[in-house]
Amino acid sequence: MNSQSAATVSLETLETPSQLRDFLALPHRLYAGDPAWIAPLTLEQRQRFSPNNHFFQHARWRGWVARRGRVVVGRITAQIDELQQAQHGDRLGYFGMIEAEHDPEVFAALFGAAEDWLKSEGMQQVRGPLNLHINEEVGLLVEGFETPPFVLMGHARPFYGECIEQQGYRGARDLLAYHIRPDFDAPRVMTRLAERVSDRVEVRPLDRSRIDAEAQVMREIFNDAWQSNWGFVPLAAEDWADTVKTLTRIMPDDYIQVAEYEGEPVAFIVALPNVNEAARDLRGRLFPFGWLKLLWRLKVSHPRTARVPLMGVKQEFQHSRLGPTLAFMVIDAVRKALHARGVEDVEMGWILEDNDGMRNIIETIGGQAYKRYRVYEKTL
Repeated sequence: MNSQSAATVSLETLETPSQLRDFLALPHRLYAGDPAWIAPLTLEQRQRFSPNNHFFQHARWRGWVARRGRVVVGRITAQIDELQQAQHGDRLGYFGMIEAEHDPEVFAALFGAAEDWLKSEGMQQVRGPLNLHINEEVGLLVEGFETPPFVLMGHARPFYGECIEQQGYRGARDLLAYHIRPDFDAPRVMTRLAERVSDRVEVRPLDRSRIDAEAQVMREIFNDAWQSNWGFVPLAAEDWADTVKTLTRIMPDDYIQVAEYEGEPVAFIVALPNVNEAARDLRGRLFPFGWLKLLWRLKVSHPRTARVPLMGVKQEFQHSRLGPTLAFMVIDAVRKALHARGVEDVEMGWILEDNDGMRNIIETIGGQAYKRYRVYEKTL
């Protein structure tokens, strides 16, 4: 064993710009030999940890880097979301952004630091990985390592799950990502149901001229539709308005579809161009010329892949025949928009493994689960 590998692991709390650079740079070394990994855009990652991130208006956090000598060998964050606390009334904190070498000592040091801080803040349970919250990147990839992640979905090294479990964590929920082609033939039973309600249901694209009002419509539907789901935390108004304005800079209006029942918005769906496809060869860098390539690929040539990260149907319809019909109608509308722009492959997810209703709709139109993510928990 050389002196470097024998060196003791030391931890540093993330406080300085140079530490943040090391924190963000670590995955580039860890995944250097992984053909499926796609470097996230460094600018976007820096903005995630900026004080201007609306998430930090209702959350507090800490981050750490682990070193052996001068070499960064691991990283982790811990977060406490006040919206989650208000929604569930528990003492639950999150861990996230976990990346590390295959070394039990490194994992023990990182999780020890995160758990100690959460306990010092009064938390009694920890859940993760969440990067940084439940409405962003969620779960650890445990199946599907051979294919690249889509936009806002994570990648991981195959040994991470075992190393996390060695720290006393157990799997709490599994999330699935589905692969589907947008040129699917709609099942006749679904098209008949849609035809029967066509005089009462209108599906329309985003109205960009009313972007603030449209953001509010989607937020209200989401917060109603998802409130009974495991881990639900409501979308905050400022967080979501900022997200919508950011996303609509890179997507056509018809990548968002809203269903109105008798004039009232009751369901919506959001599709995103797969930014990861467009950024794959940029190595995370937008400057000096990466941003030109990215804009051209997103706005002119259009990615051939896309992801559907959000869909919701108001609860009052979910347990009626109209609920699945509304879901099918917004899916069908957005898939037509995707197909018209040459999209050949769509990822739908994440979907909770026990969400039988949504899984049945996706599988009925030809979707196949091809990646599995796991959320872990531990009592502190």
